Amino acid sequence: MATDLPMGPQLEQIHGEIRDNFRALANGFQRLDKIKDSNRQSKQLEELTGKMRECKRLIKEFDRELKDEEAKNTSEVNKQLNDEKQSMIKELNSYVALRKTYMNTLGNKRVELFDMGAGVSEPTADDNVQVASSMSNQELINAGTKTMDETDQAIVRTQKVVEQTIEVGTQTAGTLKGQTEQMGRIVNELDTINFSIKKASQLVKEIGRQVATDKCIMLFLLLIVFGVIAIIIVKIVNPNNKDIRDIPGLAPPAPTRRLLYLRDA
Repeated sequence: MATDLPMGPQLEQIHGEIRDNFRALANGFQRLDKIKDSNRQSKQLEELTGKMRECKRLIKEFDRELKDEEAKNTSEVNKQLNDEKQSMIKELNSYVALRKTYMNTLGNKRVELFDMGAGVSEPTADDNVQVASSMSNQELINAGTKTMDETDQAIVRTQKVVEQTIEVGTQTAGTLKGQTEQMGRIVNELDTINFSIKKASQLVKEIGRQVATDKCIMLFLLLIVFGVIAIIIVKIVNPNNKDIRDIPGLAPPAPTRRLLYLRDA
């Protein structure tokens, strides 16, 4: 069955199967009106019950696929698809109520009810099996409506939780971004400090080399001074020593003059 609702291939296939089963249910109940034999009616009702179980299973699959594709669709599309799901649940509940009527006619006082709810939860045996005489068609419709209202409220609560989660995620992302920028600045500062330390180490090495050079020069000058002083001392002590050359600019010591005294005869 063609539909104007935007669906993925898998969702559209499930939707088509559900609609095919609904058409089969409609035709089956029409044929049931023409059957007069109670045994044949019971057999026909069993076949229709199987169709309704299949519809129930398909609606569950439809709901699961709908949740999987929910993030890909817009909110308007999701609303339309959820409305379509609720419409299918209502239609299935109407067939369940119709089956109950026929079962009452056949004298069967117990009927398996399909409490679809949101179309996803598995009904228990106590919920599925009710005494037919205890609920009217209107009560069945009211129960289905109440379940769908509860489902809508649960969806609203889920949407609020999702919005809060998105908000927290946004705040966390902002905090992480700020921390990342701060870490980047710290890394840059560490690089600057490392570069300054390297330059300081190089400067200390240069200063050390200069100090060592200056010490060598001072020691060499000191040796020269000591050598000059030694030469001067040697020259003063032994001026006639020819092995030691005169120091330029330094006059040799004056010779000792001896005075001759003449004695008067």
